[in-house]
Amino acid sequence: MRKQFVKLSSLLLVSVLLFGMIACKKDDEKVAFVLSSLKADAIDLNLATPATNVPIDPTIVAGFSVDVNAATVTSATVTLVSQYDSKVVELTLTTVGASITIVPKTTLGSGSVYTLSFIGVASTDGQSIGTVVRTFTTEGAFAPDGPIAYWNFENNANDQMGKFNPIAGGIIDISYVASYKGIAGQAASFNGTTSLIQIANGNLLDSCNDFSLVFWVKGDSTKHAQFVMGLAGWFGFQFEMNFSADDNKGMCKLAAQYRYADNTSGSEDLWFNGNGSTNANGGWQGWTFCKDLWAGGGKVNDYIADKWAFVTCVYDATSKIGTLYLNGEKMKAQDFNLWPVGDPKTTVTGLKYNGAPGNKNFVFGFIQDMNDPTIADAWAQYSDPNNNHFKGLLDDVRIYHRPLSQEEITMMYNSAKP
Repeated sequence: MRKQFVKLSSLLLVSVLLFGMIACKKDDEKVAFVLSSLKADAIDLNLATPATNVPIDPTIVAGFSVDVNAATVTSATVTLVSQYDSKVVELTLTTVGASITIVPKTTLGSGSVYTLSFIGVASTDGQSIGTVVRTFTTEGAFAPDGPIAYWNFENNANDQMGKFNPIAGGIIDISYVASYKGIAGQAASFNGTTSLIQIANGNLLDSCNDFSLVFWVKGDSTKHAQFVMGLAGWFGFQFEMNFSADDNKGMCKLAAQYRYADNTSGSEDLWFNGNGSTNANGGWQGWTFCKDLWAGGGKVNDYIADKWAFVTCVYDATSKIGTLYLNGEKMKAQDFNLWPVGDPKTTVTGLKYNGAPGNKNFVFGFIQDMNDPTIADAWAQYSDPNNNHFKGLLDDVRIYHRPLSQEEITMMYNSAKP
């Protein structure tokens, strides 16, 4: 009887010790530090297949299995990089408990692939996440990030960047119709006589060093000459098309005011008629390139008349070169360094507004605003419906204060072309 009691007591003691060891071991074990969730607004980014249609202004929330050490959450350990140009996006990072909220400081490019990485982020109990990488694609057709203004004309004329919206009563006889492609939604339609969209503070659009203007346009060639948009004409900048120029071969151009080194300014046209004329074959000494369309029986109208055209105009202040592209292809280039010796244009530093000091409205549909016009000539007055008002469709207008690259321009066209 005694032996049985001793044996039972020994078994109980061993059981207690084993239970205690197991309990201690469980108390000492840490919950593994892992990324448990990752969402951009309502879109799950933490899947095996990369997410698509992510908003261009997302709020990304990363959830972890245990609390995060906020001191380890920095611009070096949490990064967002655009794949096409390896550009690092600046982020606002906020850590609360087991989550990190990630907000890009600038609007992301549309139709673009981004890589989000967590490298060396640690938990409050000392564990490291190691390296975790997720990729996603933003919504829409490709467009580089960072425009200062973007009008997509989705049943309104608001600037999607929020700074350059129409003035009160500034939308006149505009309708919205289907655009060049389903993904593009709506486009603004102009009637060729009275249609106008007035945008305040237009002088801020071209008071810059580098400048890029990008848009889709479909001009109605029954009206031969048209001002698509303008800011005090060439005293700011304006874009025009003329379907009857050069024996109906057509022409288009950007006219702009350029700032010189002494802060004075003057106008210059970046114009393209497709005749191939450059400084190498008797053309103006500043013209370094002009695609020869005429040689093969082609013309500018093949690109811009009665069909959607993708237009890009770029001025690079570093190189002092201005370039015009149609449908992603370089058509005309001019180099201000090649102007005559002593000409102030060789000192150009950027664009400058030199128009009327009044309302400074930028307009879609004409060369200048209907109120306080800079150009006093009769042909430049909005009130005359027979003047060169724009007749056609306009969509996806973007203005950048940096020179877009050939690669960016080609990618924009290829991702959105009809």
